[in-house]
Amino acid sequence: MKQIIDSTLEALASGGNLRVIPDDACASERVDLSSNDYLGIAAADSLRDEFFASADGAALLMSASASRLLGRSQRSYEAFEHTLSEAYGGRSALLFNSGYHANTGIVSAFAGTNAHIIADKLVHASIIDGIKLSGLPFDRFRHNDIGHLDRLAAKAVAQGRIPLIIAESVFSMDGDRADIRALVEVKKRYPGSMLYIDEAHAVGVEGPAGLGLTATLPSPADADIVVGTLGKALASAGAFAITAPEVRSFLVNRARSLIFSTALPPITAEWSRFIFLKAMGMDSCRAHLKALGHALHQELSTVGSTVSDSHIQPLLIGSPDGAVAMSGRLREHGFDVLPIRTPTVPPGTDRLRFSLSAALDIDTIRRLGIALRTIYGK
Repeated sequence: MKQIIDSTLEALASGGNLRVIPDDACASERVDLSSNDYLGIAAADSLRDEFFASADGAALLMSASASRLLGRSQRSYEAFEHTLSEAYGGRSALLFNSGYHANTGIVSAFAGTNAHIIADKLVHASIIDGIKLSGLPFDRFRHNDIGHLDRLAAKAVAQGRIPLIIAESVFSMDGDRADIRALVEVKKRYPGSMLYIDEAHAVGVEGPAGLGLTATLPSPADADIVVGTLGKALASAGAFAITAPEVRSFLVNRARSLIFSTALPPITAEWSRFIFLKAMGMDSCRAHLKALGHALHQELSTVGSTVSDSHIQPLLIGSPDGAVAMSGRLREHGFDVLPIRTPTVPPGTDRLRFSLSAALDIDTIRRLGIALRTIYGK
């Protein structure tokens, strides 16, 4: 076994794909452009102080000490789920320990059903792992190609199966958006189909009150399952699913990541509820983040091409070694932008992924542009 481990590490290193956990030495001296702290909440001391000043000390338990189905203390989870339900028009909410737990647990819960999964080619690895755990037949439609999705759905129905369509609203590596309304139209063409949207990188940032792109639908319930994470724009931990009551009950009984995991610490649920309510009112932060995205798009366009102007934007490099080298060059200029390599992205699309925060200013983006043009000799 040691030989297998050693050879695996050697192969990763020779291909430029050996990962290490970043060292945060001197990190405060550089601008962080790899974090998912989109609203700038994570470092907001004033919000943390307000939370502890206003919180009920008896509710701030540091451990659940049991899974959700066995825990004696449920009030922190129930309070937050009630808040989520009210925000999402009375639909049911269910908390999970992370976005990974949510996606693997929810998708795999459909194991043994007549579902046929049809997922966008660029959905997150957690969804892919959920698909594998489900054992269900599946297809991948070309990224944001609604026509291809429709053909695959028609084929699944012709085989006597029910389409479960899965996409992200804002894609994690490219920052581009799905056409949610077109996805709904495909779902409606095939009675019984379900639409599953992962809003991990949209919650807090996109849509009315930061509730995500599905909240812009004429009937948000047209997206049967909506997943949002709490560890990105909302600066907490965990994830949630918004769905119909019967689907929530189905997941409570079938989602193994929920059933067999110790629940989130109640203090985390309390903080998540506090910050979720705060984030709903942060329209000025969302507007500033949008302006930063436009500015970054302009700067990146001077040295390469980018597919979006959102809070997530890639600079394609094309090779693992090249992405690592470019990350190092930017580090010398005072910017932390970590490389994204295969297998996180397809071979040949290795990149730097710029992730913006509302805590930044336009001048920082301009300085980044100067650094990039200096590196590229432009």
